[in-house]
This record gives sequence, C-alpha cells and structure tokens, in this order.
Amino acid sequence: MIDPADLPVAQVEWRGAVRIIRSIFPPIDLFEDIADPADWPLLIAAEQKTNPRLMETIGNLDLVPPERRISGPGASWLMAPFTHVSPDRPSRFSAGGFGVLYAGDRFEVALLETVHHHARFMLATAQPPGWTSQFREIVLDIDAGLHDLRGLGEAAAALLDPADYAQSQLLGERLRDAGSEGVVYPSVRCPGGECAGLFYPDGASHPVQGRHLDYHWNGERVDLYRDRGAGEVYRIV
Repeated sequence: MIDPADLPVAQVEWRGAVRIIRSIFPPIDLFEDIADPADWPLLIAAEQKTNPRLMETIGNLDLVPPERRISGPGASWLMAPFTHVSPDRPSRFSAGGFGVLYAGDRFEVALLETVHHHARFMLATAQPPGWTSQFREIVLDIDAGLHDLRGLGEAAAALLDPADYAQSQLLGERLRDAGSEGVVYPSVRCPGGECAGLFYPDGASHPVQGRHLDYHWNGERVDLYRDRGAGEVYRIV
C-alpha cells in the first residue's frame, strides 16, 4: 500500500473536463438558486414545513462542509455526488461513506468509464439487448491540487486494478481524512486518458450541459452510443 505522504500533489487545471451522468436526475432547486450556501439550513427548515420529502431530493447536506458548498446554475451536477452517497454505490476511491466527483480529461475517457460501469449493471441484472438509459454529458473545469497517481508504474497497480477497489478505497479514505482535495490518475478504461476524483465540489466549476446520449446493450457489452441531438450512432471499439 502506498503511503499517502509519499504521493506528490499536482495542480490540475483542466478546461473542458467531462463527466457523464444519468439524465433521470433533475436539477436540485436549492443548489441552482443564487442564495448564499450559508443560508441553506434556514431555507431547508422553512421549506420542510410544506415539503417533507425535500431531503430525499437534496440528500445529506452535512456531508459537505459549509465552506465547500457551491450554488448557482449547474451546481446540482457538482453538489449531488457528495450529498447522495450510499454503501450500495461504492466507487474506486470511496466505499460509499463519502462522495467523489469523477471526471475525465476528455469525452472519450468519460464515455468508456461510464460504458464499463453501465455494462456491469446490465449484465448483473440480466437486462435484454436494446437501447438503454439516457445519459447527459457535463462539461466542466477542474482546478485543484490533487494527489497524483500518474507515473507511478507498478507501485500504483493495486490502486488501478480494473475490478478490485479495496486498495484504492482505503487510499481514498486515508487521503480524505488527511485533508486531500482528491486524486488524479490514469484512466483504467481508456489508455492514454486521465481521470480526476474530487473530494469536494468546489474543485470544479463552470458546469454546462453538453450532449444527450443513449447506450446500446447487445446482451454482452455496450457496443454503440447515440448522440440524441445529432441523431448519430457511433460504434464503441
């Protein structure tokens, strides 16, 4: 196991990084509003008097320190990964006790990363072949000092295992407990690509919605994706 203290920190400044999410998740009004995040607890308390299901939409706001919260247009896409967490939805650097915002340095990276995880779900649930699930592309900027797993070679092999996340989840927890902003690492699914995993939403900014996408499941893998706006279909090789 790599000692977190031995990892270098790199200032990552990506313009036009890409995150792909399911389209079923609507914007969260509280995050999109121009209200100061410092006022959110009072707004939530007032709104809950008439909307008792509010917290199901917002999630657990206590998981994000007040000084790290962000608001404004597109803020839902940056806040939601941190307020909706569960041990039922672990990821490479979290066992589900805290949120991580993942993004690729370009579209192809985000596409292949999400295609992999979608295929695992489809296979595990024995879904029939066909076009499945709408996704949306989120284009954003990243500016954060991240612990750097790039260039570590075999030393990082266990942390980048294609299927076993035990070591990377342990590292993620230790880094976050030590005050890390997140990690930057080679993409496991897209050779030559890079991914960032942010531990707080304010490491990203300027999120805008890009393309709407559909994925095609052929019973064994996701073999096609469709750009719904352009009506174009592309093969994934």
